[in-house]
This record gives sequence, C-alpha cells and structure tokens, in this order.
Amino acid sequence: MPVSQAPPAPPHPRRWIALVAVALSALVIGFDTTVLNVALPDLARQLAASTGQQQWIVDAYTVLFAAALLPAGLLGDRFGRRRTLVLGLGLFGAASLLGTLASGPGQLIAARAAMGLAAALVMPMSMAVVPAVFPPAEQRRATALLTTMTAIGVPLGPIVGGLLLRHYWWGSIFLINVPLVLLAAAACLLLLPESADPASPRIDLPAAALAATGLSALTWGVIEGGDLGWGDARVSAALAGAVLALTWLVRRSRRAEHPMLDLRLLAEPVFRWCAIAVTLVSVALLGGFFVLPAYFQSVLGTDALGSGLRLMPMMGGLLVASRLGEPLVRRFAPRGVITAGLALTGLALLLGSRTSAGDGYGWTALWLPLFGAGLGLVLITATASALLLLPPAKAGVGSGLLQTLRQVGGALGVAAFGALLAAGYRSRLDTTGLPGPAAQPPAVR
Repeated sequence: MPVSQAPPAPPHPRRWIALVAVALSALVIGFDTTVLNVALPDLARQLAASTGQQQWIVDAYTVLFAAALLPAGLLGDRFGRRRTLVLGLGLFGAASLLGTLASGPGQLIAARAAMGLAAALVMPMSMAVVPAVFPPAEQRRATALLTTMTAIGVPLGPIVGGLLLRHYWWGSIFLINVPLVLLAAAACLLLLPESADPASPRIDLPAAALAATGLSALTWGVIEGGDLGWGDARVSAALAGAVLALTWLVRRSRRAEHPMLDLRLLAEPVFRWCAIAVTLVSVALLGGFFVLPAYFQSVLGTDALGSGLRLMPMMGGLLVASRLGEPLVRRFAPRGVITAGLALTGLALLLGSRTSAGDGYGWTALWLPLFGAGLGLVLITATASALLLLPPAKAGVGSGLLQTLRQVGGALGVAAFGALLAAGYRSRLDTTGLPGPAAQPPAVR
C-alpha cells in the first residue's frame, strides 16, 4: 500500500505516561463490553426481558459501536484525537447514568445504544494516538499494551460485575463507569497532546447511514432467526435489506475520492489478513461471553460473582499471551503467531463444545486458558501489525475500520451463540402449549 511518509517528529517526552491515560480509556470500553453478561439473569427477572431483548441489550451497544466507528475515526482525524476521545468519555459517562435509571428493557436498550455511540468516539482514538505520539520503533509495544488492556477488560467485566451484584442492585454495573470515565478524561486532558489532520475528508453521512442500517438489519435478522425461524418473512427481509445496504456502502466507497470506508486498506495483504483474524476471534470472544455466564448460573448453580471468578483462567491465558506475543513475533513473524492463535482458539472451542451438564467446572477450567491465550495472541498481534502499516494521517480511519470489523464480529457472535442456545434448548423440550417466556432457556428468560 504505497503511502508517502512525513519526516519523523521528535518523540513526545511524556508519551509513556500519556499512554496510561489512553490505556485506562481502552480498559473502560473493554470492561463494559462484558460487565453486563453476568447480570442478564437478574435483568431478565427484574425487567421481564425476553431472550431477544437480552440479546439486544448486549447487541444495541455493539451494533451502534460498530456503525459509528468509521465516522468517529474521521471525526478525530479532522478535529483532534484528544478532543474526540474526551468527548466520547463524557458521553459514555452520561449514557451510563441513564442506564442506571432504566425501568424496562426498552429504556435499557436505548441507554446501551447511546453508550455504544460514545464508545465509538473513544476506541479508534485510543489506538490512533499511538502513531501520532510514538516513533515507529515503539509503536508495536504501545499498541500491544492498549490491545491487552482492552482484552483484559473483557474477562474483568464479569468479575467486577459479579462483585457489584453481590452487594448492590443491577444498576451499579453502569454506575461504576462514571468515576472511571471521569478519571480517564482528566488524565487525557492533562497528559495527552492534541493531534489532528485538518486535511482529512468530511464525514460521508449517507455512507454512515448505510453502515448503521446494514449492520442493524443483519444483527436483527440473526437474532430473530433463532426465535422466529429462518424462513420467517421478516427475518428474510431484514437479511436481504442488510445485504443491499452493505453492498451499496461498498460500491459508494469504491467510487468516492475520500471514502469513509477506505477499502484500499484491505488491498494490503497484511492488513487484510489481520482484519479477518480479528473479526473471527471477536465472534468467538463475545459469543462465548454471552453463553458462559448462562452455563455457570443455570447449570452449575453459581451466582453472578461465582460466574465472573470462573472466567479467571481465561484472563490468565490472555496475560500469558500478552507477555509472549512480542518475542514470538520476532521469532516467527506476525502471520505465524496469528495462525497459531487461531488454531489455539479453534481447539479451545472444540473442547468447549463437548461440555455437558454433568462435567462440572473442571472441564471448562481446562479449556478456558487455551481460549484466552489464543484470543490474546490473535488480537494483540493482529491489531499491532495492522496499525503499524498506517501513517499518522490514516490512523483514525484505519483504526476505525479494524474496530468496526471487530465489533461486527462481536455482534454476530452474540446473535449466533444466543440463537444456538435458544434453538438447542427448544430442541430438547416439548414447548407445545407453553407461553413464550416459559419456552426460553431458563438462564435468559
């Protein structure tokens, strides 16, 4: 991918201290991706949320996050990455407050959607500041640190969520975001230098609308396909609409001189391979975190905290991967490490698919560290390798594209794993004559 490089600027003297502020922002977003999962059984009872509504409580965040990432990346490149990052953190805190006040599934879904929009301002900017602040020799290490913080936040969410639910009401899992984002915003304002590229193209509003429409329709179709049946006219219409909108988006992007969705990035083989790998493991990561708490609580009989603690072996695998990733890349190159991570993730999922109600926790504790290590090797290596290809002027839009694919994979993972959970439950139960809620899996009705 031919790109003209500007002369390197002197490294920022406070770059590693500033990275701590950015890493805190990434941790908040990663944490909130899964903190809700252990609360779903409690939410289902207190808010009378159906399986589909619970999937949307999770996916409203992810879908809006994914749909807004591309324009958010351009916004930060054009008007300032620190400014956009702090704005996103403030909006995230406000939306979290609204979530604590929700009295029904619809209100909570709306609050989660607002949190997703705010997160879209935060995530690409946290990655985009790396090439703007760090010299090339330090960028892989800095990007790996940010990716690790985001990845650790994913299994950390259920643990913290479980602690809060043991002592407080379910709204506390949103309220805890407020002091975290205030601390992150203050640290960014004090420590992070401003960087921008005023020559970046304007936001393509029709393209943003097409992305939001296509992603929402696709996820709705996959979610409702498990409940209504794949032959249902509404499901077919949603999936057809998604294909139409996303195809239109691709065609528009190819014709535009300065596209919001820069498909030229995917023409670079390394970036394309990294993007595919990140998307695949995101399906497994978010899908797995949707069904594992249901298994722990409904089959093993644990509470929310117990569910979170039982995910700690996965966090251990992630931490091991974060330590080994850089030495392995130096020895085997990024492609080899990513391939090994995908294989390890696939092996863990194969072992997990053989879990039965009578296995107890021991079998799950065996494959969870493999799952975490595989995910960590792929996410950390692929993200760092892809972003190292980008010049500072393309940092926001490139990071936005990578994060969009990651969130799309996560949304589809929740939708697909949830649909499989519901379908598998119904296939083993005669639901004739039962009301709708009674015909749903006990963990999510």
